[in-house]
Amino acid sequence: MLNFNSLLLFSENPKKLSDFYSKVFEKQPDWTEGDYHGWQVGSGFLTVGPHDKVKGMNPSPERMMFNFETQDVKTEFDRLKSLGAAVIQEPYQPGEEPTMWIATFSDPEGNFFQVMTPMPTN
Repeated sequence: MLNFNSLLLFSENPKKLSDFYSKVFEKQPDWTEGDYHGWQVGSGFLTVGPHDKVKGMNPSPERMMFNFETQDVKTEFDRLKSLGAAVIQEPYQPGEEPTMWIATFSDPEGNFFQVMTPMPTN
């Protein structure tokens, strides 16, 4: 069985994205090499780096979203909004799950990410 390990997010301006995600995670990168910056986020790792074929804003941000878990979506929503994350969807409860909350944002290059309560385990 495979184990998901990390996500590599390419950018024309990795410094700008790295500064943004340092604020989101409330810490400096755990790893830096040249223009690459990475953070241990829970059990996964997010790396931001340069790519010569990536230019400007993400033209298809709905194609992929990455999620960050939190017990308090509403508080994180307010904090991330105050950092300049663009709000795509304010906190909402999907389906009929009364304990589940999700909010969707866009980073400075238009990549969508979500904060959500941990998935219920049954």
